[in-house]
Amino acid sequence: MGTISLDYTAPDSTLKEFVSVFYDFRAEVPHFSDDERADLAQLRFLLSGRGTYRFADGHVQPGGAIHLVGPTTAPSHIEVEGPVHVFGVGILPAGWGTMIGIEASAVVNRVLCAVELFGPELRQVAARLRAAETVAERAAIGNRLIRDLVARGGEQPRWFTRTVDAWLAESMNPDLDVLVQRTGLSRRQIERYCKRFYGAPPKLLARKYRALRAAVILARGQATTADLLDHGFYDQSHCIREIKRFTGVTPTRIAGELPELTRLTLRRTDFAGQLAPLVAET
Repeated sequence: MGTISLDYTAPDSTLKEFVSVFYDFRAEVPHFSDDERADLAQLRFLLSGRGTYRFADGHVQPGGAIHLVGPTTAPSHIEVEGPVHVFGVGILPAGWGTMIGIEASAVVNRVLCAVELFGPELRQVAARLRAAETVAERAAIGNRLIRDLVARGGEQPRWFTRTVDAWLAESMNPDLDVLVQRTGLSRRQIERYCKRFYGAPPKLLARKYRALRAAVILARGQATTADLLDHGFYDQSHCIREIKRFTGVTPTRIAGELPELTRLTLRRTDFAGQLAPLVAET
């Protein structure tokens, strides 16, 4: 078994509303295969290796050298011919609205060519990332790229994503009526905006983030599934189903031996205070 590593770097403070965290993943193996939980959209530079995604609906797509994965609503399976080196960053809903001119729901659980989306200059960015010798140097390149993409993007109603992020972060079982009251929008308008920036309606978002937060709590040993029943789960069976639905892993396995990629991904919660609250807790 070769060496597998995943290093995280928080973005510049001025960018944390747009992106979650930069990551540098390496797997010195001839073939890497694992599952990824439901997550934010991801901008990824495949600096070495060649891979494919298989999404929960059975759709299979190659991940090009520079690609964007839309928001995911269920675990996806990745297969990469190694050695593997990926540098990437999670795209928050406000970042999606600012940098990407298409509706998020149109590319949920799908891959897009980032060069076609953002322009051929991303190939020069990829070359600089390959030449960089440290994770810190690659993060600096990533910060410059995101600042440029944000500057090129259009103005979006960030008050909406701020309100929804806060709504999702403050409770594991948020009440949609509260969101209606805070935004002054109808349920239909909220659903339309959520699909545009988050890729899913608010009720599905609430389920997704409840399950992801529950998985983190279990992984840290801070609670059992029985303890989580006060957070919107009907019973333990419902809790188990929901966690597996969005992470691909049962609570029993979370408390025991996690898949390698899931275990490494949980380390991003160590950046609490440097990241958006919703990111730091999931």
